[in-house]
Amino acid sequence: MARQRRKFRRPQAKRPYRKLFVISTEGRKTERQYFNLLNRLQPEKIVKTLPCQQNNSPAHVLKRMRQYIRDENLLPSDEAWLVVDRDHWPVRQLDKLNRWAKEKSNYGLAVSNPSFEYWLLLHFEKGDGITSLKKCLDRLQKYLSDYDKGIDQNKFTEKNIVAAIRRAKLRDSPSCRGWPRDSGITTIYKLVESIMGR
Repeated sequence: MARQRRKFRRPQAKRPYRKLFVISTEGRKTERQYFNLLNRLQPEKIVKTLPCQQNNSPAHVLKRMRQYIRDENLLPSDEAWLVVDRDHWPVRQLDKLNRWAKEKSNYGLAVSNPSFEYWLLLHFEKGDGITSLKKCLDRLQKYLSDYDKGIDQNKFTEKNIVAAIRRAKLRDSPSCRGWPRDSGITTIYKLVESIMGR
C-alpha cells in the first residue's frame, strides 16, 4: 500500500506570519543539526531542512528541492536554499545549481569549499590556511572534540554565529560569482544572515 505524503502546513493561529526557509542539503546529519539550532535561535522564523536520501549528489539535492516546491506552497516571501560542499563534484553539477538559484529572487545556493565543516570552523577562528577537508576536520576537532558524533549545539551561540558571518564575508571579498572555486571560502553566511535577519 502506498504511503500517503503529508503536506507541510503552517500553524493556523492569530500570530504574525513566520517566514519559511526551506533547505535541501547534501549532508545527512551535521547540516540538519545546525539549521535546527537556528530554529531555536530565531523562533519567529521556520527553518525546514528537507530529509536526505541515500544519494546526496548536487543533482539529488536539487531534485528534492524541486519536488518540495512542486508539492508544497512556497510563498514569494519564503526562501528556498540548496546547501552543498565543493568536495569532488564536477563543476557542471555546481553550475546547474547556480543556474537554478538565479531563476527566482527567493532561491539561493550556499557552497562551502572544501566542506560544511569549514563554515563550522569559522565560528571559532579565522580559518586561514585550509586547503583540504582533512586540514579542516583536524582544526575543527580542536573546538569540537566529539565532532564525528554530531555537533554540540551549546557551542554555537548567537555571538559566534555573528562572528562566523563576519569572517566568511571577509574571506569572500570580493564576493564570488556563483559559488566559491577556491578552498577556504563559504557562502553559507548569506543564508544564515538572511535567517538571522542581519
